[in-house]
Amino acid sequence: MDLRLCYNLFLIFTWTSLPLCRAEIYTSLVNVKHAISAERKLIDSLKSYIEQESDRLQDIRRFYAKVSHLHSDVYKGQATALANPLLAFTFIKRLYSEWPNVVYSDEALENLQALRSSYEQEGSALPKLEDLQGAVWGLLRLQDVYSLQVSGLVRGHFLTITSGGTSEIYRPLMSVPLSGDDCFLVGKVAYDQEDYYHSVPWLEQSVHLFRGHHWSPENQGSLEDALDHLAFSHFKTGNVTYALTLSQELLHHDPVNERVLQNVEKYEKLLVVKPHIKGNGLRRPASKYLRTRDVYERLCQNHGSQPTHFQNPKLFCDYFTSGSPGLTVRPAKREILSLQPFVVLYHDFITHTEAEDVKSLAQPGLRRSVVASGVKQATADYRISKSLVSSAWLKDTSHAVIGKLDHRISMVTGLNVNHPFGEYLQVVNYGIGGHYEPHFDHATAPNSPVYKLNTGNRVATFMIYLSSVEAGGSTAFIYANFSLPVEEKAAIFWWNLHRNGEGDVDTLHAGCPVLVGDKWVANKWIHEYGQEFNHRCTLNPHE
Repeated sequence: MDLRLCYNLFLIFTWTSLPLCRAEIYTSLVNVKHAISAERKLIDSLKSYIEQESDRLQDIRRFYAKVSHLHSDVYKGQATALANPLLAFTFIKRLYSEWPNVVYSDEALENLQALRSSYEQEGSALPKLEDLQGAVWGLLRLQDVYSLQVSGLVRGHFLTITSGGTSEIYRPLMSVPLSGDDCFLVGKVAYDQEDYYHSVPWLEQSVHLFRGHHWSPENQGSLEDALDHLAFSHFKTGNVTYALTLSQELLHHDPVNERVLQNVEKYEKLLVVKPHIKGNGLRRPASKYLRTRDVYERLCQNHGSQPTHFQNPKLFCDYFTSGSPGLTVRPAKREILSLQPFVVLYHDFITHTEAEDVKSLAQPGLRRSVVASGVKQATADYRISKSLVSSAWLKDTSHAVIGKLDHRISMVTGLNVNHPFGEYLQVVNYGIGGHYEPHFDHATAPNSPVYKLNTGNRVATFMIYLSSVEAGGSTAFIYANFSLPVEEKAAIFWWNLHRNGEGDVDTLHAGCPVLVGDKWVANKWIHEYGQEFNHRCTLNPHE
């Protein structure tokens, strides 16, 4: 069966947004920025705590110096010294009240309680367990899609693995190395999902880093924890010999750990029975989109065939007016990227000010994306989801800039984009490793939420890039075998349906994960109804 036709046999999910009491931090960099503001407040609280504790400790040092002086100088001749009634009185008073005041002082607890109270006040803006896990899966997705070397990431470098070794795909202005505890948490999240393909390299880095550094109180993990999880990860992938070696090292640090002792005994017995046991090795987890995964990832790395104007004279750039009076004065900068599917890029479609206005309008309404399958909706699982993004919907009446954009879209496309013939403008902010896996914009099932407007299917998509990114985030057309990098202020347009109303399978596309940057886009989905005199349909099954 043709690979393309396989995609007609199952529903490609359609994305909407679901109101939540709290937007997850990992699904939007806007939420990450809010969390940064919260941490700045925590830094101020921590500074105050340090100052208060410094004052308290200074008082304790003064008390220590006073008592030490008395014992080193005054009390040398105890009988003579204590014969002085003043010295005797102060000695008794000090033991009765001063020492208890120091030992049982509530000042330390009060200082700590003030710090804890400040932390709790910022609770709603601070990440939860789901945020940590979501950030980890976003990081692992970047590792997979861009073939990133784990040891490079740990050093703060973005190195892609090639047949000839490694090459740098992005150089940050500031490299941020990861700690042993950072690597442990990444590995543990994968480990907890029995994803040993990802847990092994991260836990190996964790063990390496923990071996050379002392444990810090802010750490959640330790060398013992990393050894424990790494040993079992290797056991589960069949590497019993190395699992035994790591478990024996762990026993040096924790010799009475009964569970590890039992594991060592089990591993030794296995190696006696099968001394040359070989495991399955590290296998990458399967994916629903396994058929297109290699193409998708290659395009995300910009290794797919790109449109070349000099090879195809039908692909060109021009100043486009479409016969519109509004475009006659200021033509659109049009670039034909592809003929099948028909994809057009409009350079400088939106101004910087307009883009910032749209982002500002959308920020209060950003909600985590959900996936709608048929008539049911469920929040996307960050491990397997089509995206790690937040989105908001803006009506044309919400601000003058939205109406202006709708009018401009109508001019360049010649289509009726007024609601309900065009959906409200969807504004999307990508989170950590934010992406959309291969999907169609048009409905592929009769019960799709796309039909709720009662205006037919999505005939066309108009997507505006509201920001630039440093690396990643391309839009990849899987079957057409080309990808388009993010171009700030540009817009991309394509037909989702053939003129006969059938879905165009060549429009299968994906939003590649954002490697570095804050990606914003705005989507305008235009429906069939309302276009009767603008984009005529046909009964020809081949059109």
